[in-house]
Amino acid sequence: MVTIIGQFHRVAEAVAARTAELLGADVAVVDERGITLASTEPGLVGLPFDAVRPGLAGGGLRVPLRLDSHAGQVIVGVPASGEVLSPRLVEALIELVINQAAVLEQLPERHELKDTFIHDLLLGRIGDEADVQRKAHILGMDFTRPRAVILIDAAAFILGPVADQRPEVADVQRRRRAQLVIASVVGFFDLPNDTICAYIGDGDVVVLKASSTQDLVAWTDDAGREQPGASWANLSALKRAAGALLARLRRDTGVNISVGIGRYHPGVRGLARSYQDARAALSLGRWFHGQNRVHCLDGLGMAAFVGVADERTKADLAQHLLSPLDHAPELLETLDAFFAEDCCPSSAAARLAIHRNTLSYRLDKVALLTGLDPRRFDDAVQIRLALLVRALHGTAA
Repeated sequence: MVTIIGQFHRVAEAVAARTAELLGADVAVVDERGITLASTEPGLVGLPFDAVRPGLAGGGLRVPLRLDSHAGQVIVGVPASGEVLSPRLVEALIELVINQAAVLEQLPERHELKDTFIHDLLLGRIGDEADVQRKAHILGMDFTRPRAVILIDAAAFILGPVADQRPEVADVQRRRRAQLVIASVVGFFDLPNDTICAYIGDGDVVVLKASSTQDLVAWTDDAGREQPGASWANLSALKRAAGALLARLRRDTGVNISVGIGRYHPGVRGLARSYQDARAALSLGRWFHGQNRVHCLDGLGMAAFVGVADERTKADLAQHLLSPLDHAPELLETLDAFFAEDCCPSSAAARLAIHRNTLSYRLDKVALLTGLDPRRFDDAVQIRLALLVRALHGTAA
C-alpha cells in the first residue's frame, strides 16, 4: 500500500507539472478528501484545496484522477492568457497526461530507464536533439536549462561490503545505497528541477546541475562574478557548491568521496563534453591530489596538459589560464624572455633591457592576474605549456 500511495503522489506531481506547462494555467491535484497533493501554486500542498482556494470551489475545470484504489481530481484554473478552454479538450488532454504518467510510474525499471538514458546521453549516444528533449520530458527531466556535470565517486559507499553475497541481493543493496547518495544530493540542493541525478555504475553518481548565475547565486562571490556565456563561466561558484556538497556526502556516508567538475557547454550535446571534463578531472585529480577533494581541469596544474587526451579541451584550458594576460602584451613578452633565459632573472632583464626590479614587478603582476607564479617550478611549467598549446592552436587573442 505504501508503494501505491507513493506512486499516486508522483503521478499527481507529474500530471500537475505537465498539464500546467501545456495549458499555461495554474493546476492542482487533490485526493478524494480534497487535500492538495500537488500544485503549481506554492504553499498549497497538504492543505484542503477548497478551503484555501474557495473561489475555485465550484469553478475551474475538474477532471477525475484514478490510480488503482486511489482517486482524486485535477483542477485547472484560468490560463494566464485569458483564453477560454474547451472542457472536452482539456479533459482529453489530462487523461492522456494521466495515462502517460501512470504507465511510467508502474514500470518497475523506471529508475533504470532514466539512468540508462542519462548514461547514453553523457557518452554521446544520442540522436536528434529534439528527440532527446522529448524523451527527457517523458521521463520527467528538463534539459532546456543550462547544466554542467558534477561527477561523484561514491564507490567506497555504494560498492562496499554487503552481508548477503548473492549477486541479485547485493545488486539491490548497492542500488539502494546509490539512491541514498542521490537523495543526499537532492536534499542538499533542495530544488526539484535544480538537479538531475543518475547512477551510472561502478560507484559513480552523476549530477546534471543547473548552472546559470541565478542557479548558483548562493555560492557566487559578488566580488569576482564571471562573464556569463563562456564555458568557464560560473565555474568558481560551481566549485564552491560542489565543495559544500562533498562535505555533506562525507558526513552522510562516512567514507571517502571524490568529486569531478565539468564546464558548461551549450545544448544537450554539451552535456557529453561537460561529462568528459568531469571524468578527466576526477581521474587525474584522484591520482595527483588524492581523495576527498573537488577536482576541476583548471586546478590540475600541468597534469591537465599531460593527462587530458582531447586537444580542444587543452586549448580551451590554455586560453582560460592565459586570458588575463591578453591585454598586457608586455607581460607576455616578459614571459617569453624569462623562459628563453631558463628563468634566470638577470639574463631575462638584460634581454628585455629593463631593470631587475621592473622584471620582478612584471612577474608579480603575472602571478596576480593568473594565480600562477612564473618563479615557482610547477607554475612555470604550467604557464609554459599553456603558451605552447595556445600557440599551436592559434587561440591567442
